[in-house]
Order: sequence, then structure tokens, then C-alpha cells
Amino acid sequence: MPIFAFAMRVLLAVIVGWLVLSSSALAQMSPAPARPAATSPRAAACHNGLSFDRFLADLKQQALADGVSQRALAEAAPYLVYDQGIVNRDRGQRVFGQIFTEFAGRMAAPYRMQQGQARIKAYAAAFARAEKEYGVPPAVIAAFWGLESDFGSNMGNLPTLRSLVSLAYDCRRSEMFQGETIAALKIIDRGDLAPSEMIGSWAGELGQTQFLPKHYFNYAVDYDGDGRRNLLSSPPDVIGSTANYIATGLKWRRGEPWLEEVRAPAASSFPWDQADLTIQLPRSKWAQSGVTYPDGRPLPNDDLPASLLLPMGRTGPAFLAYANFAAYTEWNNSLIYSTTAGYLATRIAGAAPMRRPATPVAQLPFSEIRELQQLLVRAGFTVGKVDGVLGQQSRSAVKAMQIKYGLPADSWPTAELLARMRGGPRAQAQPAGATAAR
Repeated sequence: MPIFAFAMRVLLAVIVGWLVLSSSALAQMSPAPARPAATSPRAAACHNGLSFDRFLADLKQQALADGVSQRALAEAAPYLVYDQGIVNRDRGQRVFGQIFTEFAGRMAAPYRMQQGQARIKAYAAAFARAEKEYGVPPAVIAAFWGLESDFGSNMGNLPTLRSLVSLAYDCRRSEMFQGETIAALKIIDRGDLAPSEMIGSWAGELGQTQFLPKHYFNYAVDYDGDGRRNLLSSPPDVIGSTANYIATGLKWRRGEPWLEEVRAPAASSFPWDQADLTIQLPRSKWAQSGVTYPDGRPLPNDDLPASLLLPMGRTGPAFLAYANFAAYTEWNNSLIYSTTAGYLATRIAGAAPMRRPATPVAQLPFSEIRELQQLLVRAGFTVGKVDGVLGQQSRSAVKAMQIKYGLPADSWPTAELLARMRGGPRAQAQPAGATAAR
């Protein structure tokens, strides 16, 4: 899955009620009806003023040079049309945020866990084969399958080639989508899908685990033996292909865990600055610091490296993230999405429900997170976009300022930190649910 997919699919889907975050969230679970193709789009500056028709002619030549046949181009030609509505969607998308417990409560709900377990039973042979060949546990595959499309129920309804070529002509990510368009043509050329079958999200993702065409072409496998790699309607192909991508593309480590819920001590003396995905310590070290399983059982006294992950700071849920968690952040770089996907996989595999915070986690509203980002930029930090969304760069900057002011350095923005940076009296945090954290 592409890194940007969360913004385009899953989160949009959650906020608009599974219109997916997309995308990712975001999985574009139920996109709007297709708009008619524009006949005369404005010439894109990044293509030296070339009209769309001239641009498309050049793109076809690139495809031919890359091995696409004339036959595939002829089959695809009626679908290679420009749609300004797709570009407008891409330009107008916003990253809507939710706190982790809210997002996970929706997306890792019991019904999705139960459906994941039911799919594992229904397609036991395909899951067993995938685990044997690729080392990826069934629960991991099922969790992505459920989050990305609700097991094939919501894959989008827009013509993929039209979406891809429109985004290729637009200047925002032209080079990327030129490559994706050519990859889609290769899928047609290989005989996996006909152009008319290529229906998906507005951002060009295809299939029940929402692969961009390059991932589809490179990692899709034929698991049902019909000679095609069909990720739209063949569950065995979906299972095998997703396992192949996770293992080969995302470097899954066979036989190792990915995420476990734990309980961290409440003491302010705990080394909160060590709670960071960039820091790995042996489980024995976390155990010595007082980290336990949620029910109080001790962690194994071994050297397996793990990071302490606090998606909502030291008063929220806590997890040990292992090396395989990197596959989740590579699939989608949103911390909320990746943690939810990992947590859902643990639930499908039989883990107990997540412990809820004893008291609501105090949070800053969207406007104050944006203000905090502005203050961090003035202090010399790089936070990415100043957008009120707490991404990884913002979290790292928050942690650095917490250390500077002698506050618990758990990377979670607080009213006290904002007040210190303002240089004024402490403000009051708002109730849970008021922030946009990613």
C-alpha cells in the first residue's frame, strides 16, 4: 500500500462514515459517482504546456518502450481520458484526524475481528499455503483485508485508467502516476484484468487489499490456478498476493511478533523519552523498567528488541512494537492506521481487547496543535505541514521540547507544553476526541 493512501482512503472513509484510508485512510470505500471526462483540460505547466492529447501520446510511447503491447494500448484507449473531477479530489483532499482509541474502536471493532476469523476458516487452505510460502500469519493478512475494503465489500467504483492518467497529467505527482499508468497497462497486457474490469478508488488503487498498479504487477500471484492474478474477485489470489507483498515488499520476518499490548508504569521517573519507534531495547530492559503485560504478568526476560509505542502519550494505551511493525508503517505511514492494523491483527489472532485509559486522555484541540506546530517551527524544528495533525515529525519535535522543559517526554502535546512555549499561564486541555492526531 502506498504511504499516502491513508490520507486518501481510510481516514476519509471513517470521517464520512465509510464513504478507507484510503488510508488507509484512505481506502476510498464508496467514492462519488464518476464525473464526465473533461474534453479540454488546461495545459499542465509541468509538461511544458503540452495538451493532454500530446501528453497521452508521449505516455503511450513510454509504455511501448517499457514493453507494453500495441494490443493492450488499443484495449485501454477508450479509458485513457482526462477527468478534472479526479484532479479536484486529489487537490482538495484533507487528512481528517481521530485519536487512536476512537479510530481503533471503529476500525478494529469486534465484528471486523470476527469476520477476519471467519475468512481464515473459509479460506484455510490459501491462508495455510501463504503462511508456509511467505511466513506471514493469517491474522496479519486478514487485518489488512478487513481495513482496506471490508473483505471486498468496498473497493471503489471509478474507472482506474481514467483516474491514473488524469493524475499523471496533473503536476502534483505526475511522475509517480505516469509509472502507475504504465503498470496498469502491463496488468492488462499480462491478461490479469481487462480495462473494463479495472474499477477501484479515485486514486487508482485496485482490489480487495487496495494495491496501486505497480504493487499489483510486481506482487500479485495466481493462487486459484486459473491463470490470472485477480485481486478483485478471487479471495485466494488476494490472500497469496497480500502475503507476497508483505513478505517480499515489506520484508516481514518469519516467526516474529509484530505488536503486543503492555502496561507502562505511571511513575514520572519512568524513562518516557525512550518510548519511541526509533529506539529499540531488549524486552528484558523494558521489564526492568517496570513494563508488564496488561494483566500484570512479567515480560519474557529475553533479548528480543522492541520499541515502546505510546500512540496517545503516557496516560493512553501502550504497546511493544517489534521489528515486524515496520511493515505496518511502510504499508501506511500514519501512526494511527498502522497501530490499528497491527492491533486488529492481534485481536484476530486471539488477543484480549485493548485496555481503555482509566481516565480520559487530555488533548489539545485542532487549532492549538496547529499553534504548537507554528511555535515549534519558530523554535527551529521541522514538523512537516503546519496542519493541526500530529505526524511523526511533530511528535519528535514535541518530545525534544518536553525534554528541554523537564516534562515527561512521551511525545504527546499537552496544555502545559503549549503554555511553556507561549510563555504564558497554563491552558486547559479539552476532552478526548477534540484533536486531530495522526
